[in-house]
Parts: sequence; structure tokens; C-alpha cells
Amino acid sequence: MYKQIAANKRRTIFLMLFFVALIGLIGGIFAYFYQNLWVEVGILVIATGYAVLQYFAAGSLAVAMTGAHQIEKKDNPKLYNAVENISITTGLPMPKVYIIDDPAPNAFATGRDPKHAIVAATTGLLDIMDKSELEAVMAHEMSHVKNYDIRVSMITFGLVCLVGLISDIGLRLMYVTDDDDRSPVGAVIMLITAIFAPLAASLAQLAVSRQREFLADASAVNITRHPDGMISALKKLDEHARPMRHQNAAAEALYINSGLKKGAIANLFSTHPPIEKRIERLENGKKTF
Repeated sequence: MYKQIAANKRRTIFLMLFFVALIGLIGGIFAYFYQNLWVEVGILVIATGYAVLQYFAAGSLAVAMTGAHQIEKKDNPKLYNAVENISITTGLPMPKVYIIDDPAPNAFATGRDPKHAIVAATTGLLDIMDKSELEAVMAHEMSHVKNYDIRVSMITFGLVCLVGLISDIGLRLMYVTDDDDRSPVGAVIMLITAIFAPLAASLAQLAVSRQREFLADASAVNITRHPDGMISALKKLDEHARPMRHQNAAAEALYINSGLKKGAIANLFSTHPPIEKRIERLENGKKTF
């Protein structure tokens, strides 16, 4: 477990450095075409500022994008008590608890560390889970908190959002001139984006490895001492699976189950292993828990 935490901290530093390097390269392209070194300096300053902002504010951004709202115990004792019980059992600080008004059953955790963690569940999840199943799901999410998976996911979330932003800027710069002329800056930005967007996405997929979901499932069972609860929760997630109302590919890795509409390509690049595989591992590991 400690090795996993250390690895996740290293991944965070790597992702931040990769982010600054990527923006620095794009800044260099801008500086070359504008023949102004200060353009590069300015973009690097902005990139560094964004990296710092991302570290401290990405959790809040993820919450805003999912439409989650914070609750207290009186608002939903069922969910709050489940999180509180897991917090006491694991010795982790009590995270902020959120609910997402969405019929798709799902849950996520985010934040930069256990002291600044957030856990959230959809109304759809609360509707179908019994007490032991809900505690299993919350134990899964709190395992991500304990393992610092949340920090890696948070940085990945920001990187994927950034790639989308760069693509948008490139598209707009293609049409900033009159008539049939095209901005060479926009064309180059589009080329750079076309080259680096898949690379950034691949790195994000590697950072948010499918193995972390297997580990969180197993960790949840170790916390609750009730493998059937986790298995039953996963079965219900599979049976009642549906796309989230506010689908966002950047936030997919945050959830216990993918909230995106699936297809052959989407499944291939999904940040989550198939639920049947997760159930199979838990069934096979029952005797060791």
C-alpha cells in the first residue's frame, strides 16, 4: 500500500512537469511566429500558474462540472453515515460529502490529499444500494483517498481539460484572418495538438491505470470485511448502468464506473476494467480477504 502511495506521488510530479513542458512547447511555437521571446515567457508563466491553480482547485472544478452539491448529515443520513463509518474505520479525516442529482448510479472521490478530500454519490446510486452495498462503494472511494489515487486523477482531469482547451484555441485561430487566409499560428497549433493530444491522453490513461480500480475494490473489502457487499454493489452498478446526464470524458476516471456512453472504441480506451472482471477477481479472492 505504501508503495502505491509513493508511486502515485511520483506520477503527480511527472504529470505536472509534462504539463509545463507541453505548454512550453506550444509557447515556443507562438514565440517563433510572433518573433517575440516574451510570448514564450508569458505562456510559461501562465502555464505554471495554471499548474498551481490546478493542484489547489481541480477538486472544486470537478465538483462544479458534475453538478454535485455538498450535504450535511441531516440532509442524507444514509450517505453521510456510510462515509463517516468508513472514515472512522480507516482513520482518515472525514471528507466533504456531496450528492449528484443524476439517475445513473455512480460515485467518485477527488481532492489533492486525504485532508482535502471530497466524496460524492449520485441519487441513482442511493436509490438502488442497501446499507452494506453503499458502505462498500464508499470504502472503495475512500481507498482512492488513502492511496492518493485522487491526486493522480485530479491532475489527469486537468490535463485532459487542457488538451480540449488547446484544441479549441487552435480551431479558432484558424479563422482569425479575413477571406481565405488562415493563421499560420492556428495551423501550427492544430498540428501540435494533433500530435500531442493522443500522447497526453495515453499518459493520462497510464497514470489512471485500470489496476487502481482492482486495488480499490480489494481495499474496500479489507475495510468492510464483507466481500459480498462489494460484489453485490458492482453487480447492481452493472445491471443499472446508464450514461451520466452530464457526460465528460475528462472526469470519467474519477468515477467508480464509467459514466460515458459506451462503444467498441470507448471500451478499448476506458479508464475502467469491465465490471465482470472486477467481480471475478473479488470472487477468486474471497478466501484471502
